[in-house]
Amino acid sequence: MDAFADVPVSLIAAAIVLSFGTWAWQKGSNKALALTQTAGRLNSLPSHHGWYAALWVVAPAVGLLILHELLAPSFIRSLITQQLPPEVLALPKERLDLFFTDAARIAFGGTPSQRTPDVLAAADAMRHNSALLNIAFGVGALVLAGLGFFLSRSHLSQDFRARNAVESWIKALMILASGIAILTTLGIVLSLLFETLKFFSNYSPIDFLFGTQWSPQVAIRADQIGQSGAFGAVPLFVGTALIMVIAMAIAVPVGLGSAIYLSEYASARARAVVKPVLEILAGIPTVVFGFFALLTVAPIIRAVGTSIGLDVSAQSALAAGLVMGIMIIPFISSLSDDVINAVPQALRDGSYAMGATKSETISRVVVPAALPGIVGSVLLAVSKALGETMIVTMAAGQNANLTLNPLDMVTTVTVQIVTLLTGDQEYDSPKTHAAFALGFVLFFVTLILNIIALRVVQKYRDKYE
Repeated sequence: MDAFADVPVSLIAAAIVLSFGTWAWQKGSNKALALTQTAGRLNSLPSHHGWYAALWVVAPAVGLLILHELLAPSFIRSLITQQLPPEVLALPKERLDLFFTDAARIAFGGTPSQRTPDVLAAADAMRHNSALLNIAFGVGALVLAGLGFFLSRSHLSQDFRARNAVESWIKALMILASGIAILTTLGIVLSLLFETLKFFSNYSPIDFLFGTQWSPQVAIRADQIGQSGAFGAVPLFVGTALIMVIAMAIAVPVGLGSAIYLSEYASARARAVVKPVLEILAGIPTVVFGFFALLTVAPIIRAVGTSIGLDVSAQSALAAGLVMGIMIIPFISSLSDDVINAVPQALRDGSYAMGATKSETISRVVVPAALPGIVGSVLLAVSKALGETMIVTMAAGQNANLTLNPLDMVTTVTVQIVTLLTGDQEYDSPKTHAAFALGFVLFFVTLILNIIALRVVQKYRDKYE
């Protein structure tokens, strides 16, 4: 029986259930079609009866299999915990988690860090219990599928409203999908909030938000500033804002100009060429932009700056901001193009009838009419710039310098989050909690920008008949 622990019984049962559901749809549709020949016209179409049968077969069974995937690991661990010797149960939480991780690696494949007799015994118990649960839930899913099929067959009649029942099923699935999205967002917010509160329980929020020294590592000597960690995040905020301003200074005029050209000046042939090229630019991975900034843009900036007597760092905020601005251009251009195209043609015709030129019509009629949408696209682009990591890591460096000089090395909030969470770090260390605090601040700022963008679009959008 233990051999079934390595077999994806849930996957096999899901495939059987889906095949059974397809067969149930066909049988339900055929039976409803046959019923029309004896009882006359039905309340619902035969296809609705088929979907009703398929949903009763598939939905409960798949739900049981999903429940197995969610609950089986914790249930198996609780069963094994009751059988562990007292010396193992007395281990600290981190050691006990490592114990179960090694047992799972031995049971299901992997390289454990230890092979003690207790770990091997736990691995055998884990494999055995997993096999039992796989078989039990797999058989249970098949039984539920069979019961669902016979239940759906018993409801088939001339007056049965299969369409309403199917729509109720679909509505419930849509509510479930919406609930998962909401709960996922809530879980992310709460996880960030709780870890941030842990950080602020040891470090002052005032020092974090307004401190000018960022040195999260613990120093070796007592006279070093990083002995207890310096978590003043102002250099990170300034570096993030500096790179974002440079990027938006490039992206906004170029992106908006591209949108105006594509909407108002470009011929159909030119638009068919330029727009796909911009969309291809939007599909380039950010790591490629990072390589471009590090190997091409940064050396050019340094060579030009050195030639005129400026002290330019090998990695600079200017290089990262320029390349980030290029990356954001398609984002602004695409959204602004859609907004400008949505301006009614009657406004343009009225402007031309008053004797305005094309450029005057664009600057005084089209752009003001599309301004709410343009502002919304710019604010959304700012949110995207704030969350960029790879370009800044490769082109701007990781030094937390409090400077407004775009030729110096700076770092951003996202880069420091990555830096703090990489490597061998204890989960409850101050550095890890600081990363969550930075993430919460970034989440809050991005959320505010998105809300402002939506409010601008909703409140100031002009509606034309």
